[in-house]
Amino acid sequence: MGQSFSGTGEPQWLSRDERNAWLALTGLLVRLPGALDSQLERDSHLSFFEYMVLAMLAEHQGQTLRMSALAELTNGSLSRLSHVVRRLESQGLVRRETCQEDRRATNAILTDAGRERVESAAPGHVRRARELVVDAVAPEDLATFGKVAWQILDRVDGWQSS
Repeated sequence: MGQSFSGTGEPQWLSRDERNAWLALTGLLVRLPGALDSQLERDSHLSFFEYMVLAMLAEHQGQTLRMSALAELTNGSLSRLSHVVRRLESQGLVRRETCQEDRRATNAILTDAGRERVESAAPGHVRRARELVVDAVAPEDLATFGKVAWQILDRVDGWQSS
């Protein structure tokens, strides 16, 4: 593992290989969401994040999740999720209710129309995900990529909570 920068002294500058990997990652972070968004917008009138909200609800038992759990599953902030759920709610795709187990919490619930929308969007999205990511690399490289991505996400989550 590389050394971290504590904020004092000179940072440990990136080597050529580290810089090349970093530039590839930042390119992926910037360009992949747009490629996924454009397909979903064109074919289903959904953004990638809206699709993820609907998909996570569709995959969960009862098609219901607490907003905090849904934010975690979609890798979004609670404020961003609230804004998106409000928009999906205005389209009749999701509804919100107070959580019966904890009256301070709010549940997001997928409607029948939301289920229909995500089910019709899923085939095109999966084709695009395969085209851009899954089929672009060897299975063992994809597995390594997934492992590395989770390691980075764990660090991001640890940094955000400290």
